Amino acid sequence: MAKVIGVGGIFFKFTDPKKMKEWYSEVLGMTSNDYGVLFRFNLPDSKPGSMQLGTFDETTNYFGTESQKAMINFRVDDLEALLLKLKANDVTIVNEIESYDYGKFLHIEDPEGNRIELWEPVDQVFSSEPFTPMN
Repeated sequence: MAKVIGVGGIFFKFTDPKKMKEWYSEVLGMTSNDYGVLFRFNLPDSKPGSMQLGTFDETTNYFGTESQKAMINFRVDDLEALLLKLKANDVTIVNEIESYDYGKFLHIEDPEGNRIELWEPVDQVFSSEPFTPMN
């Protein structure tokens, strides 16, 4: 359908990402992984889904501008079809679609210049990752 179907992640820049992962684990009881904290849930069709709380170094340029301290990742159902819709609506496209074993990614900017990550997930790849369950 070429639309957003949920949140795939929320990413923050930190001075000390390792320390922040430890804090989320020790203080809030979340299970950390290499990228922060992975949450697992069941989608309405009973398939597994996941969402990442990402802990990035404050010097990363992954978010676009230096002033952008957080970035949201939206789960989408058909990234290639959505790209056509975005182009038709003159949305700023930051890069080309990138494919990995865990899904396809594309970065865009909203009208105020905030970078947004779009992700067409392959959720079953995360089945063996440590996670924090979402009830």
